[in-house]
Amino acid sequence: MLSALHGRRRLQLVLGLVTGIIFGFLLQKGGVTRFSVIIGQLRLVDFTVVKVMLSAVVVGSLGIHALHSLKLTNLHPKPDAVRAAVVGGLLFGIGFAVMGYCPGTLVGAVGNGYLDALAGGTGVILGAGLFASVYSKLTRRKFIVPRQKAKTIPELLGINRWIAVLAASILIVLLLWWLDHQGF
Repeated sequence: MLSALHGRRRLQLVLGLVTGIIFGFLLQKGGVTRFSVIIGQLRLVDFTVVKVMLSAVVVGSLGIHALHSLKLTNLHPKPDAVRAAVVGGLLFGIGFAVMGYCPGTLVGAVGNGYLDALAGGTGVILGAGLFASVYSKLTRRKFIVPRQKAKTIPELLGINRWIAVLAASILIVLLLWWLDHQGF
């Protein structure tokens, strides 16, 4: 199955498109494409966004590790670049707070017909283009300096990856249960 995708660009694009449509549909059904829900999360009065994202983390991590165990996919952890992550996180947070959308919810909101999201999407595209145009300069100036070998949490702890995935999933499910029972 895995080798069937390698070198088949059209199939990869179709799978990406279908996955994106499903993801957008689920974001919309989860309610996280609405500006009021995002702002409620930022104000810490509506935890819908956290619930949806943490649910996605559990499903995604269990799914990707199951596929990896069945040898249907390969995992390629990316090396970190701490300075770049801090600056990127700050820029992301500022954009998130100003627009009221993150990139995924922004696209879903455009699909819902929200014009403010369309304006924000234009800014995201321009920002991505600007970043792409200066990326090589940033790496040459050692601003983006990844470590040589990326280590996963199970590698750092010296444990089986399934122990880490299951433990994290259980903790997240308990947190989701607690949030739900607190009325968040």
